Amino acid sequence: MTDQTDPTDKAMASVAPFRVYRAATAQDFNELTHMEYAGLTPVIEAALVKAGEAASKDSGQIVKELFSMPGMSLTYAWFKSGFPLPLHTHNADCLYYIIAGSLKLGTEELGAGDGFFVGSNVPYTYKPGPNGVEVLEFRTADKFDIRFLGKTESYWNKTIGAIAEKQDAWVGERPPHELAGQMVPAE
Repeated sequence: MTDQTDPTDKAMASVAPFRVYRAATAQDFNELTHMEYAGLTPVIEAALVKAGEAASKDSGQIVKELFSMPGMSLTYAWFKSGFPLPLHTHNADCLYYIIAGSLKLGTEELGAGDGFFVGSNVPYTYKPGPNGVEVLEFRTADKFDIRFLGKTESYWNKTIGAIAEKQDAWVGERPPHELAGQMVPAE
């Protein structure tokens, strides 16, 4: 007789039924291997290098993993004012919850307490508001990809220009929860 148990069910069975996580010990997302780049082209690879160089003072974003287990993850992200989040997809469903600040998603203005769902492989971007935005990202996976959809050099030059232009402003920018007196993950 063969075992027909779903692999995810097996993985979940080996996870402790109760776990605590602490914001103070959250790891910087760039230090982890939970997200891999997919569909990179020479144009995108060169643009990512140039974007890193343009962010000489401040990258405009802080992303930390709060929790991860097979089939689920929770990430905290702070995107500073005007951060140019490139159009992209992930190969996992994601539910966003806005802790503080605001963002514009298409024609929708969203603020603290609002959120949105993005299905797997659905293209999206949003623009942080004037005080930036802090979000929680709940994903249906602990490992997933990011696929950038901007394919042209001119698209990336605009993104890199926006990063370079905001450097001085981002250095002293405070998270929106501090401006609103709210509590969020420790930095």
